[in-house]
Amino acid sequence: MKIKTFSIILSAVLWVAATPSFGAAKPAAGAVKSIKIGGHIGARIDDVIKKRVLGEDVESFVNAFRSRQETSRWQTEFWGKWAIGAAELYAYNHDPALYAKLKSSVEGIISTQDKDGYIGNYAPAAQLQQWDIWGRKYVIKGLMAWYDVSGDKKALNAACRELDFLMRQLREKNISIVRTGNYMGMPSASILNAVVALYRATGRQQYLDFAKYIVREVEAPYGPQVLAKAEAGVPVSRRFPCKGIWFGYDNGQKAYEMMSVYQGMLDLYDITGDKALLSGTTKAVEQIIDEEINIAGAGSMMECWYGGRANQTRPAADEMETCVTVTWITLLRRMLRETGESRYADLLETTIYNALLSSLKKDGSQIDKYTPLEGRRIRGEQQCGLAINCCNANGPRGFSAIPQLVYGVGEGSIAVNLYIPSEATINVSGSKAPVSITQSGDYPVTGDMTLRVSLKKPAKLRLLLRRPAWSKNFSVTVNGSPAETTLDKGYAVIDREWRDGDAVTVSLDMRGRVERLNGYDAIVRGPIVLARDKRFGDGDVDEVVTILDKDGYIDLKPVKAPEWAWMSFAVPAVVGVDRVEHAGAVDVNLCDFSSTDNMWESDGRYRVWLPEALTERDFIR
Repeated sequence: MKIKTFSIILSAVLWVAATPSFGAAKPAAGAVKSIKIGGHIGARIDDVIKKRVLGEDVESFVNAFRSRQETSRWQTEFWGKWAIGAAELYAYNHDPALYAKLKSSVEGIISTQDKDGYIGNYAPAAQLQQWDIWGRKYVIKGLMAWYDVSGDKKALNAACRELDFLMRQLREKNISIVRTGNYMGMPSASILNAVVALYRATGRQQYLDFAKYIVREVEAPYGPQVLAKAEAGVPVSRRFPCKGIWFGYDNGQKAYEMMSVYQGMLDLYDITGDKALLSGTTKAVEQIIDEEINIAGAGSMMECWYGGRANQTRPAADEMETCVTVTWITLLRRMLRETGESRYADLLETTIYNALLSSLKKDGSQIDKYTPLEGRRIRGEQQCGLAINCCNANGPRGFSAIPQLVYGVGEGSIAVNLYIPSEATINVSGSKAPVSITQSGDYPVTGDMTLRVSLKKPAKLRLLLRRPAWSKNFSVTVNGSPAETTLDKGYAVIDREWRDGDAVTVSLDMRGRVERLNGYDAIVRGPIVLARDKRFGDGDVDEVVTILDKDGYIDLKPVKAPEWAWMSFAVPAVVGVDRVEHAGAVDVNLCDFSSTDNMWESDGRYRVWLPEALTERDFIR
């Protein structure tokens, strides 16, 4: 179908092919120079690098580009997803083997590029359909991720040629980008993020024009209208009624792809300052938080939004896709950067410690496709004729985000977003020498963390310490004395002259908190969701319980964790409904959600939301 409006827009936008100009990126005013994560999280990141990234058969991904016969599938996303995670993890650990594997794969991808600039595997007659543009997005993003860590101009040039060809095809065929692909055009339109990245790297005006064009098409009457619908308050799960084909063009609730478009909107906002991009995206993020994100920090059913926050106590088909979890982390990171509000760091912490960690098998060899709040873990299906699926390829990007999240650096300030055992060297604008911060402690197993500052000379610096919304009790000391702090966007701020060896201790409230919903109870400790697991052997995980809390808090007794668990607690509860046999409380064992069924056993069984027994407490007024 030819769209008249699209033709008018095309006439106003000059997408003229030109020799790219490769200007060096401007250095950041302040940034984390290096960081090493320790403790449990550091070990999990190392497992992902060794097993999921270095151990991946990347050549099979590259081989998918050597044929031009595809008409419907999404093989070409796998290499880009792997490459983004691999590049970010190389920036973290600087492993020569990882660098060599990345370099080899990039050379293989570039070798498949056609004379017209196309890198993909779709037959000429099928190009622009199904997942073709989505795959091209991941090609560009993978090439750009490599360029960011290597400075390889060949990769940047290949990415430019890929985008130039897409722009030329859309112009010549006179077709709107949101009339291509699936899900109201959102997968295709999500290339916006890659377009903005190329504009940043090259300064080519036609890329900025193309980015603005994508937004106009998204907001056109025939587009998904992600900004307009967010401004109008239309829930993300009810924007376009599904007309019978769940995985089809008319379903506008696809979570992963929708959030990818919003990420591109924020990237373009950084360039243009167009407040409509920030406003609509912020409203959509708030809708997702209020209506979709579950206790483990993620959401989705069969890869789409479904009002999951209110419905999370009911088992859902294909619950909590890992690709959704990873993209939610990416979107929250962007919101944290744009707003500086600590609540986005709170949300990130919940998602990382629960939804993300839960997706990784204990031996680090696999990342699951779906992570339900009850049931068991299973390996996802193999897709597109390859021995992998989208989430196994995409999952490492969630882990590569963790080192980038620990600190936020501003003008004369450092924000501590995550309390995590680590050593970091940070360049702060306005400071003549880097600042080193070492975090020690075993949070969130315990609630205390010590941050030690190392400086060559005394320096004035604002240190912002995240005060989680769940931590009712929160204290900070400097060198053993209570610290004077102010509160700024959820951070406790210490503004002082720092000297080498100064130590800050943060103490957080680690009492167990009881969450109730729809006749079910769940227990959270700090940022950690707890769950029953049949491997404890202490009864039926599905039996009703009466949690004996006081004002929403519950006494949790730390117990020695079994070999398969990170942490374990006993909670007093009355089990069952027979008060003759079960008259008093007994200890029920709980572990962190990320450890439940982490060996992916065929007879595994766990649950987060525990069914309440109806008792007299429900009727006493």
